[in-house]
Amino acid sequence: MAVATTADIEEQAARRLERYRRVTYRSFMFAAMGFVLPALYGLEDAYTRGDAGAPLTAAVVAGLAVLSWCYTRLVRGGLEGTLSKRDTVASAAVAAALSLMLLTSPWFSVIPVFWVSAVVLSPMGRGRIVALCAGTGTYCGAVATAGAERLYPEGDAPWYAILPVLCALYTAICGFVVFVNRYQRRMWELHQEAYAARDALARLAVTEERLRFSRDLHDLLGHSLSLIAVKSELAKRTVRDDPDRAGAEMADVQRAAREALREVRAAVRGYRAVELDAELAGVRAVLEAAGVRCEIGCLPDGLPPAVRSVLAWVIREGATNVIKHSEARHCTISLDVYGAPSGDGALYGDSVVLEMRNDGVRGAETAAGSGLTGLTERVAVLGGEITAGRHGRDGYLLRAAVPLPPVHGPGEAGPDGRGSDGSGTGAGQVLPAARPA
Repeated sequence: MAVATTADIEEQAARRLERYRRVTYRSFMFAAMGFVLPALYGLEDAYTRGDAGAPLTAAVVAGLAVLSWCYTRLVRGGLEGTLSKRDTVASAAVAAALSLMLLTSPWFSVIPVFWVSAVVLSPMGRGRIVALCAGTGTYCGAVATAGAERLYPEGDAPWYAILPVLCALYTAICGFVVFVNRYQRRMWELHQEAYAARDALARLAVTEERLRFSRDLHDLLGHSLSLIAVKSELAKRTVRDDPDRAGAEMADVQRAAREALREVRAAVRGYRAVELDAELAGVRAVLEAAGVRCEIGCLPDGLPPAVRSVLAWVIREGATNVIKHSEARHCTISLDVYGAPSGDGALYGDSVVLEMRNDGVRGAETAAGSGLTGLTERVAVLGGEITAGRHGRDGYLLRAAVPLPPVHGPGEAGPDGRGSDGSGTGAGQVLPAARPA
């Protein structure tokens, strides 16, 4: 039976991280249209008015192409933490040169603002960010003031009144754009930290389990092996002088070895056993870590160990299939106990029914794999059956019905369907679950 929870969860987490990285990067690339399109519109307006000739227009178009290329490098380097000073300085020179087009059209105001928004994606302190916004705002305010004097000569406001207003306005706009982009970068960092934390927790859990297993083996075998060594040494020394005592010592060695073997087998069975409560908790954690909301109903009390174990295997395989073969966003697990009357009126043991439903059927339904085949064989040992298939339009239902051992014999049921001790249930009645899973 395939149990691929750890590997599959790691693979899904890596895919989600890569998907979010692409979405983040593409959102910045889409935002680049925010400075390319207004700049082209401003260039077309300046060319129409005669403020920009053909050579200048060609130079500005080439500059926008270079700045777009620099912008992609700034964004990629900022998100990956590999931004170089050369890219920053080169892009700053291109943005400063293009900002001079404010002398011909106010639409070029977006050029320096978007340059700042890309540069601040790289790690830097608040002081540098404030200095960057203030410097960019001052430069843009000075150029825009000269542009206003040129484009609107009939204006009444003097330049020394316009300059501080424009500097403050550009600085505030840069600060706002920087805040938005830094927040988006912080979200990207949180995704990276969550991915790293999940990997670290998984490694820590494996390490702790190995330490626990080594401690258990030491506690189990340390005393027994020491006893075997001492007894064997004693038997070796006394085998010539006192064969009877040597034989008794070797008998003790044999008993100690058998006892140690029994303890090891019991420990291994404990490690291999799949417990229903622990499996339900583990499946919920695994599914929710994979982005699947998991709801688990109440767990009935009093289920026999063999039934609990096979139901735990069903839940494990069902969760594995949800992760590997579906795109589910919601999964429901329910366990109910039903009364089962026999044909001659005697009440036998009830049956427990496990149902796992999810809403993420992917593609056409395929034949049962080795996992479901193995589950069918496990459940058949207890006289139960497994059914699996589509449920609704995009749902999937895994259902396991397992009969419980008989509670009363054919002659022990009372006329009201109860045993001599008053226990039992009516036919077809769902027993109330004793506690939540």
